[in-house]
Formats: sequence, C-alpha cells, structure tokens
Amino acid sequence: MKRIILHWSAGTYYPSEYEKNFYHYLVDKDGKVTQGKFKPQDNEVCKKNHYAAHTGGGNTGSIGVAMCAMAGFKNKNSCGNYPITKKQFEAAMKLCAELAIKYKIDISPNTVMTHYEFGIKNPKTTSAGKIDITFIPPYPWVSSHEAGSFIRTKIKWYLKQIKGE
Repeated sequence: MKRIILHWSAGTYYPSEYEKNFYHYLVDKDGKVTQGKFKPQDNEVCKKNHYAAHTGGGNTGSIGVAMCAMAGFKNKNSCGNYPITKKQFEAAMKLCAELAIKYKIDISPNTVMTHYEFGIKNPKTTSAGKIDITFIPPYPWVSSHEAGSFIRTKIKWYLKQIKGE
C-alpha cells in the first residue's frame, strides 16, 4: 500500500452496509472504527467488484478511510445534521497513524491526502471536484486549502504518541 486517502462519507454518523463497500475503514461519531467489506490489500490490484472503490482514478495502492458524517453539507456555514465530531476526527487521525506504521507509509502530501486533494492533483479523474475533506467542523478555523496539511500534522502527532517520542 502506498497511500491513505481520507474521506467523509456524506452519510449519517454510523456506517451503512452500502458505505462498507467503498472504504476500508469507517469511523463513526463516537470514534469507533468499523472495517469495510474489503481489506487494504484488495486494492493492491483493483479487480471489478473486489476492491474498495473510494477514489475515482486513485484506488490502486490506496487505503480508504472515511469519517461517517456530513450528510447535507453545503458549506462551512451549513454542515447538515451530521458534522464530523472531534472524537471522530481524532480517532480517524490515530487510525491513520496506525495504518502508516503498519504499511510503512510516510506522511507527506503525496502519501496521505484528502479526496479533495487527490482530485486537485488529478483533474482528469472522477475525483476532480470532490469536496471531502474541505471543512473540519471541530476545527472551524482550518481553511479548505489547509485541511490536508492540518490532517497530516495531526497524524504525525499521533505517530509520535504511538512511538513514545
């Protein structure tokens, strides 16, 4: 596995059976992690109906982590009824740190990114124009263009905690 791509599910606070088809890991509002239908290794070589199709044009070698939230999101002033919770966000960042260790993934803009960032870097894919993650409700001061950097900084902090540094 070469990278981690973070998402919000655009759903409610708990993973649905449908969502489990698209992400390797889903984090609910309470911080509980649920494994999706497919293992990260299923995305080493993507075969039709046998991998987690979370990022159009970027699934091969990618681990998909989603926070179950943001149904009804329009913009930072209208998040819908399911904004990402702080507990959920922090649990997702810790999970990403654990996955980075397990799969030997360095934390950089090319290896850990939001679906939004992937779409910006790959404008000819179906991921172009995706808005997850452009707003982090528990940290409203983080701008859409800083969200990925903020996420990577959080994951690095959790890496240090896990390693006891």
